[in-house]
Amino acid sequence: MHPQPISRRRMLGTAAAAGLAGAGLAAAPQFAHAAPRGVPDDSVIVDGVKITKVKNLTGPDITGKFGLHWVDLGAVARCPDGRDLYVFGDSFGPSWGENWRSPTALWSRTRNLSKGVVFSGTPGGNGKQLIPYEHGEEISTIIPSDVITIGRKMYLHAVVNQGFGNVIWSGIWVSKDNGENWEDSGARFPAAAYGKRWQLASWDIGNDGWLYVYTSEFLRESSMILHRVRPWHITEPEKYQPWGKKNGRWAWGVEPTPLSDRIIGENSLRRFGNKWLHTWFNGPNYRIDAQVLNHPTQDPATAKTFTLLHGTSWDNQDVNHLAQLYGSYVIPGSRLGDVHLTVSQWNTGDNSVYHVMQYRFQGLDKYDWRP
Repeated sequence: MHPQPISRRRMLGTAAAAGLAGAGLAAAPQFAHAAPRGVPDDSVIVDGVKITKVKNLTGPDITGKFGLHWVDLGAVARCPDGRDLYVFGDSFGPSWGENWRSPTALWSRTRNLSKGVVFSGTPGGNGKQLIPYEHGEEISTIIPSDVITIGRKMYLHAVVNQGFGNVIWSGIWVSKDNGENWEDSGARFPAAAYGKRWQLASWDIGNDGWLYVYTSEFLRESSMILHRVRPWHITEPEKYQPWGKKNGRWAWGVEPTPLSDRIIGENSLRRFGNKWLHTWFNGPNYRIDAQVLNHPTQDPATAKTFTLLHGTSWDNQDVNHLAQLYGSYVIPGSRLGDVHLTVSQWNTGDNSVYHVMQYRFQGLDKYDWRP
């Protein structure tokens, strides 16, 4: 059993991404010029930022040995034991559509990210589904949105679908053994809450000890809101404090107000010292964007947006222009001046490409983020 092709394609944004890319009708991008002398062919420099495709991370010839021939997404967190856990969405293998599982995961011990991530194992030894359920009418699939380690436990936020894109709730699962086994924490975030803006989530802990959470609609049809919670209350939805505007002033504990009107897809929020990096799939503009902020509460309009990767058609790809791209998750070990991301790509026309890649961005710390 496997996802309905039409429904599954909605994940890529029918109008803005998958439809345009699959048909080769994406708006003509501004292609990068040939790499300057001394810059590798798999790199390009844009506004002082060096963009490099490091490698393909998954695929039949790469991760098939773990039972994960075809996977996407790849949200990442460092395990309590020091390994990194990469969590994937709808997964198949050996053939496309066969042995449907979601979410799944792989471990890596890689520390030198510049040489490319190498996977060392998988929970269960065979790419098992992390959450026990049957893909059927009650739950069609459960898609991960982010994972985090707090103390000796790992927490996975995931979106429960009853028919792909028909979110019934999102929740949090907990692992006490570095991602090998997961238990339902009981945390439930209603799909309709806050105009469907509490479905996809990304999070990190600030210097002040609060866990900050950006959330938006699963199908890339909403703007983003912000909550905070103490890490020890992460599995208690009633303890999350929304950030909103009341009587012209922003405050915690009031009805959440969208941070901007931009549409936010799958995204990654990570803190680097006193700065925060936010990367997201920008469906309406068919690209992956980034901002560096002083704090998650900062008005996004007060910082420039840097486009990390552009969307294009399959016959017009280059280093930073990719067909049917999506995702963007920060890999542990990154620094603001040397960020590594997992990026997904799926040829919805014939399913010949459905994989996760590793991209590197050097120089975001030097970029002038002032508008």
